[in-house]
Amino acid sequence: MTSPSEITLSGPSVAPASGGPAAQLVVLLHGVGVDGSDLIGLAPFFAAILPDAAFVAPDAPFAFDMAPFGRQWFSLQDRSVDVISAGVRATAPILDAFIDEQIALWGVGESDVALIGFSQGTMMALHVALRRQRAPAAVVGFSGALVDAPSLPAEITARPRVLLVHGADDEVVNPDCLEMAERALASVGVPVLAELRPGLGHGIDGPGAQMALGFLGQVFGIGE
Repeated sequence: MTSPSEITLSGPSVAPASGGPAAQLVVLLHGVGVDGSDLIGLAPFFAAILPDAAFVAPDAPFAFDMAPFGRQWFSLQDRSVDVISAGVRATAPILDAFIDEQIALWGVGESDVALIGFSQGTMMALHVALRRQRAPAAVVGFSGALVDAPSLPAEITARPRVLLVHGADDEVVNPDCLEMAERALASVGVPVLAELRPGLGHGIDGPGAQMALGFLGQVFGIGE
């Protein structure tokens, strides 16, 4: 079996719209059953307020095991709490190494990095960002969850600013995960904003995306 240290991620990337060197790095982490191409299309949207940002959208390291196409960060065949936690923890070093590699590649600092996740990608973003040696600037999590919250007080090493957005009618990830994550993050001193979007299922809507845009503008000190 291939060990995490032997797995490297790759996927689509977009250079800064300004044409200059990168001042920020935005890492887009997709959900299960697709790949990095699913979220890289958001780059022009976020580049409107972050013209100097580079965007990277790695493909998750494993083939989706419940369909003949797509990728996954970890298996969802068994959705028990312990198995999901083990899956996130097994994949975390792969994503962590990718972030290090991209920081070096684009020549930015840790505090210039934002992670944007959707669903399973949100679970990975939160787990990794809160345990890095130095905090990234921000995490934006759509339609996800905070995995293994009870371990966080003992393991947290970084406190990036966090925005969580979840659809009130999400049929895939329980909307209650939003409040649970908000409480757990606030309890360990992570500055967190949470927004429950009425009428939204498992997805990203316009108002939620606009909220993320404004949030990243504030985080990086860039006005709209």
